[in-house]
Amino acid sequence: MYRAPVEDIAFALKHVAGLNLAIAEGKFENLSEDLVDAILKEAGKFATEEVAPLNRTADQVGAKWENKVVTTAPGFKEAYKQFCEAGWNSITGPEEFGGQKLPTMMAAAVLEMWNSASMAFGLCPLLTTGAVEALEAHGSDDLKNVFLEKMVSGEWTGTMNLTEPHAGTDLGALKSQAKPAGDGTYRIFGQKIFITYGEHDLADNICHMVLARLPDAPAGTRGISLFLVPKFVPDDSGNPGERNDVFCQSIEHKLGIHGSPTCVMIYGDGFTEGEAGAVGYLVGEENRGLNCMFTMMNNARLNVGMQGVAVAEAAYQHALAYANERKQGKAPSHEGPGMSLIVEHPDVQRNLLTMRALVQASRAICYSLAHAIDMSDSENPDEAKFWSERAGLITPIAKSFSSDAGVEVASLGVQIHGGMGFIEETGAAQFMRDARINPIYEGTNGVQSIDLVTRKLPLSGGEAVKGYIAELSKIAEMVRGANHDEFGTTADALDSALEALSQATGWMLSCLEEGRMEEALAGTSPYQQLFGLAAGGCYLAKAGLASEAGEATGLARYYAENLLPECEALSQTVIGGAQSLLKASSILKSA
Repeated sequence: MYRAPVEDIAFALKHVAGLNLAIAEGKFENLSEDLVDAILKEAGKFATEEVAPLNRTADQVGAKWENKVVTTAPGFKEAYKQFCEAGWNSITGPEEFGGQKLPTMMAAAVLEMWNSASMAFGLCPLLTTGAVEALEAHGSDDLKNVFLEKMVSGEWTGTMNLTEPHAGTDLGALKSQAKPAGDGTYRIFGQKIFITYGEHDLADNICHMVLARLPDAPAGTRGISLFLVPKFVPDDSGNPGERNDVFCQSIEHKLGIHGSPTCVMIYGDGFTEGEAGAVGYLVGEENRGLNCMFTMMNNARLNVGMQGVAVAEAAYQHALAYANERKQGKAPSHEGPGMSLIVEHPDVQRNLLTMRALVQASRAICYSLAHAIDMSDSENPDEAKFWSERAGLITPIAKSFSSDAGVEVASLGVQIHGGMGFIEETGAAQFMRDARINPIYEGTNGVQSIDLVTRKLPLSGGEAVKGYIAELSKIAEMVRGANHDEFGTTADALDSALEALSQATGWMLSCLEEGRMEEALAGTSPYQQLFGLAAGGCYLAKAGLASEAGEATGLARYYAENLLPECEALSQTVIGGAQSLLKASSILKSA
């Protein structure tokens, strides 16, 4: 069973992502290294002892829907109550509404633990945090005073309602309607799908953040507004009042995360007595809803990256334990009678080391993104711009690299279990099934790659990405200067990877400047993979430089000498693969 790797998490936060330096520079008031350690220790204890035991049952039993009501998996309701009572839901919430306003770095760390213990459980507070962020940034004072305190505490939960059956990533096609009611509220009509925790029994109220169109709204994304639509309309005392006209029509039967209800939501179908339409409250300005929703979505992409880290960590622990118990064959190093533990076989060692290296690399990338988000909250305009661009640049990399790593690590975990990995009884398959959603939701990884190339590479005329690569190159220089035999050829491998990244980046920027958009788009995904792979190697090397133990250095060397050589091949694909892709695409046209 999963045990929270508190020491690994603390080390990555402090020595790789930069939390210690930020604390030393006074960036976070009232946050000390001792407090960081205390928070991580308690979070690890809660994740290990209270949440992790629920994971298998949640997968096997799942959430249940009957007559528009959803019942969560056994133990979820009790665990969620303990979660809120312990204050975990309020980690990053605004202090004036009962939150602790801790840095994003701390929120990312504890989020990893909840999702490693049970990704299905961790999704509920994750969505609430996003709804709180949107409401805090864009809601009126009246809305904040009614909803925020209860949402920050977790007494009420939040959702994000974007997708409709005909409109997935293309939000400009959504059709849900919002009609002014004449009293400052609106009546919402429409259908939303894929709504995580859209209905459940964990909280007294559910606050849906819903994208919809006003009657006179312009077409496309310019005509979308954001509304807060509660399950129960608050009464004059701020308590749940009348049932609103919003219901769960069904829940999806999914590949994984069975304990998380993924709902089809119906707004304004006349299920309640009185006037049809769900009561909604405008958040932000009319026809500016997408800007408000992006407040939720940007940090949500970090959170999905963290889910990738989380499921990878859990799958690695599961496979490592099995490899140290299962005996099969006789490894070259085995002495004495009997069979070897499979962990003694070099190929199994390769798989396990790849799993661990991908976990550590993706963790470091995500924590570095959290650090950039925290640093962007600066009163110095130049600092705020620098770190905001850094966060924007790393966001698609963190989301894609880490979610892909989660799938790869979980798949390797199944492989290590052999035939038993394909059998549900061992639990290895659940990690693979749960992980598979992460490269898809909150913007598919293909969409992330388009965002990276077309919107993030041009920041500050390309200087943002060039500056980041230059910083990574300094890590390679430090490794070369360390004169440390345990690093092997790590410095050379880092230099080659970063040179491949620089060449591919220059090619992409030239495509954008010259208007060769089709060529650029043909290579966005391998470019994004290349970027994450190279950055991950640098962060592991940074961990090796900061560690007194040999494990971090050895892992950095393994990653550099075994995984980084792929960077040169990816760069060649980016630069030279467009024409073959565009020529061969005619094969895909149906007769």
